[in-house]
Amino acid sequence: MMLSNVFVKSLWDQKRSLTWWCLGIGTLIIITMLFYPAMREMPELNEILAADENPIMKVFAGDITDFTSPEGFVNSQLLLFIVPLLYIGFAVGIGSGSIAGEEEKGTLDFLLAHPLTRETAIVQKFIAMNFAVAFIGVFAWASLVIGAAIVDMEIGYSRLAAATFSGVLLGITYGGIAFFFGAAFGKRNSSIGVAAALGIGGYLLNALGPMVGWLKPFTKISPFYYYSSSDPLTNGLDWSHMAVFLVVILLLGGMAILSFKRRDLAVG
Repeated sequence: MMLSNVFVKSLWDQKRSLTWWCLGIGTLIIITMLFYPAMREMPELNEILAADENPIMKVFAGDITDFTSPEGFVNSQLLLFIVPLLYIGFAVGIGSGSIAGEEEKGTLDFLLAHPLTRETAIVQKFIAMNFAVAFIGVFAWASLVIGAAIVDMEIGYSRLAAATFSGVLLGITYGGIAFFFGAAFGKRNSSIGVAAALGIGGYLLNALGPMVGWLKPFTKISPFYYYSSSDPLTNGLDWSHMAVFLVVILLLGGMAILSFKRRDLAVG
């Protein structure tokens, strides 16, 4: 019976949104990649953009100076801002709805009426959230590979996988924040708000840190630092950064379990 397996039920409940998210991200990536041949034929663009001292440009393009190389194009047009934003949006939506969403709808008591413990339910829901974000990441990687093949882009598929994996961990981190606050307080909108605020703050901290001297030491508290500072698309994964992500994700999951076990549920 599907309801006896919370992991399967959680993924089943997400099947429609997961399908649309995959199609949307895949379409966005492939359409963006189609612009690469035109960009590749404009080497003068690098000089123009490098001379642009507009701080807004730095916020959204970071330290990228070669926009016409495969790595520069994919980073600047997709991986630096747009794709991780989509990972985070998807993960926060699932994380906030996993416990708090069901609690507010009044379906959580029905789920827990089955012969399973709170710990089992929340662990399986947390794993389901991670799996769903990873699935989006696999689809995004496949779209990058297909797009690169269409436009004859010379870029390592393993490096695309490294950048995708890093982005998935970033998304799961913010999804874990929403999951924890939803499990701890049972308020979906509040968990979305907290995760969104921390996401915006983390991005701005990492983007502005190199430009504002006193902020630079604090950039390492931003998850975006561990996502982008080592440039996994060019250099491969920085395993110390991946370890930070994994520790934070496990801590968020552990805190969600403890808080969920100890509080009274607002169920009908």
